[in-house]
Amino acid sequence: MTTVLNAQNLTRYYSVSRGAFAPPATLKALDGASFTLARGKTLAVVGESGCGKSTLARLVTMIEPPTSGSLVIEGKEVAGASPATLKELRPTVQIVFQNPYGSLNPRQKIGHILEEPLLVNTKASKAERTEKARAMMASVGLRPEHYDRYPHMFSGGQRQRIAIARALMLDPAILVLDEPVSALDVSIQAQVLNLLADIQDRHNLAYLFISHDLSVVKHIANEVMVMYLGRVVEKGPREAVFANPQHPYTQALLSATPQPDPAKKRQRIVLKGELPSPLKPPTGCTFHPRCPIAFDTCVGLNPALLAHGPSLVACHAVNPPASTTQAA
Repeated sequence: MTTVLNAQNLTRYYSVSRGAFAPPATLKALDGASFTLARGKTLAVVGESGCGKSTLARLVTMIEPPTSGSLVIEGKEVAGASPATLKELRPTVQIVFQNPYGSLNPRQKIGHILEEPLLVNTKASKAERTEKARAMMASVGLRPEHYDRYPHMFSGGQRQRIAIARALMLDPAILVLDEPVSALDVSIQAQVLNLLADIQDRHNLAYLFISHDLSVVKHIANEVMVMYLGRVVEKGPREAVFANPQHPYTQALLSATPQPDPAKKRQRIVLKGELPSPLKPPTGCTFHPRCPIAFDTCVGLNPALLAHGPSLVACHAVNPPASTTQAA
């Protein structure tokens, strides 16, 4: 298993203006994420809106630099890298966006859309670009006559196939999939997910799969990373996270997932309150105001992400701090 990306304590902070007479506030969109991506494997990132999933995608695709931490792609450090190094690394990581129509230029024909990455990043001739574009179209299930059509002439599923084909044109090692099927009908979702699985097998790609749909994550992921307010609260193998979730937030997310078997009933865990503002996160464990099992330690002490069985969990109830254990 070849590791192609290694992130350690990755953060992304933003300075937010609060008016002419107030000092700027710091928004901690991503606050210390650590993970690896390996060829042929899929890491799924899940959580509510505002948890830092899309920020993480922007850092991995080198759209934005990290505020601190280490991000190593194909053995090269991204943080503080020169423009030449970033230019060399960018073809290695490609992204497929949530909205397949918004990510395609409506004024360009599909052939030009697919050839553009080669035109910008390589010295391939027109004939070579056309040949590769047509071959890539065939590999994602598009017909030859689609080459000269415009995006508005396609269905949502076909547009997402075009977006996937474009992402593959530069032969990347990593594909970031940002909610790639959430805008599609359920029947089309299955087709696109099966296509992504087939492409991963053929090209031995590493996937960073961002989603809020846990039923989709269960179908495609090897590992699952659960985020809350910019922090990783649980990370582990798919089987362990779905069969025996440890963090109360993970348990609540899974309890809200529709159960296809009516004979199997799952107790719904309803979280109280709203997601706190990332401009003023709660002290200690950021989840404690909504946690059904929070206690005094949770208010003042931020839990570390520690091993618990096959998973890593940031929860004082699961991994009690030393002082609490001694007192008990």
